[in-house]
Amino acid sequence: MAIIDELIDLKSATLNSIAQAADTSELEAVRVSVLGKKGTLTAYLRGMGQLAPEDRATVGKTANEVRNAVESALEARKAELASAELLAKMDAEAVDITLPGRVQQMGTRHLISGIIDEISDIFLGMGYSVARGPEVETDYYNFQALNAPEDHPSRGMQDTFYMVDRSGDHAAVRGESKVLLRTQTSGVQVHTMEEQKPPIYIIAPGKVYRRDVADPSHLPQFHQVEGLVVDEGITFGDLKGTLEYFCKQMFGEDRKTRFRAHYFPFTEPSAEADVSCGVCGGTGHLRNGERCRMCKGTGWLEILGCGMVDPNVYGFVGIDPEKYSGFAFGMGVERIACLKYNVPDLRMLLEGDMRFLRQF
Repeated sequence: MAIIDELIDLKSATLNSIAQAADTSELEAVRVSVLGKKGTLTAYLRGMGQLAPEDRATVGKTANEVRNAVESALEARKAELASAELLAKMDAEAVDITLPGRVQQMGTRHLISGIIDEISDIFLGMGYSVARGPEVETDYYNFQALNAPEDHPSRGMQDTFYMVDRSGDHAAVRGESKVLLRTQTSGVQVHTMEEQKPPIYIIAPGKVYRRDVADPSHLPQFHQVEGLVVDEGITFGDLKGTLEYFCKQMFGEDRKTRFRAHYFPFTEPSAEADVSCGVCGGTGHLRNGERCRMCKGTGWLEILGCGMVDPNVYGFVGIDPEKYSGFAFGMGVERIACLKYNVPDLRMLLEGDMRFLRQF
C-alpha cells in the first residue's frame, strides 16, 4: 500500500533528523514537525477515518509503530543532548582552583576619622583628655555662656540651624528657638568647667553644623576639635608653645607658625594661627615663579582660632578668674586634612570617590 510506504519513509527521515539534531532546540523542532498538532504523522493518524475499513487495521498498526519508534528515538536523543549540554556548560563555567585568588581591597578608616585620631594622639601625649558633648545644644551653652552677645550675627537663622523646642520653654532669642544644632564644640568647654574644677586640660572633637552652602572651603556639616586649658599661671606663651608643637607634629618639623590678632567672643586676647604653606615652602611662589594657589601667594595658611579665655566666661561656671587663667583653641578637622595633604576642595573628602580616598 502506498500509505504504508509513506509511513515507512517518514519514519526513516524522522529518525535521521533526530540523529542529526545538534541540540535540544533542534530536536524539539523535529518533534513538533512530526508529532505536533500540525505534524506529519499526526496528519496520517487523523486521516484514518477516510481509509477503507479493511485498510485501517494495517495502516493504524504501522502508524503506531512509527510513532513509538520516533518517540523512543526522541527520548534517547534528548537525554544524550542534555547530558552533552550540561557537560559543555560545566566546562564553560568551571573554576580553575589552581589560579591565584583575587586580592580583596582592605578597608581603612576614613581620612577625617584618621585626622581626628591623629590630633587626639598629639594632645593625649601632652596630658590632655578627650571630652564629649551633645550635638543638640541650647542657646545658653552654644552662645550665652561663651560670652556671645544677643545681637551677635552667628545667632541669626541665616547662620544657625534652630530646632523646634518641645520642652515647654518657648522663650526665644530674637524670635528663634533656644534649641539648636551646635555651631561649634566650644559648648563642651562650658559643660566640662561646670562638672570639673581646675586644672582642666581637654580637647573636644565632634560634628558641628552651620548654614553654609557647600563650596571648596565651606560645608554645612563638618568636624571640629576644640581645646581648653584652665590652670594657675597659664599665659599666652603657653598657648603659643602648645600650638607650635601641635603644628610641627601634624605638618612637619620644617613648618613655621605665626599668630595674628583677631576677635572671638569667649577669648581675650584672641588670635588666628597660621602655618607656613607646604606647597611653596612658605615663599608664596612655586619653583617656576608662578604664584602659589594654595596660599594665594602669602606663604601662610590659616589653621585655627585661639586666645586666652575671657574672664567673663569663668563667671558662668563658678571659676575664680583671679586665681585661674587659661586658653582655648578650635580647629576644623576637614581644613586640617586639606592643609596636610594639599587637597584643594573640602567636598572631595565627602564624595566617597575611592580613587581619592585610597591615597591616604
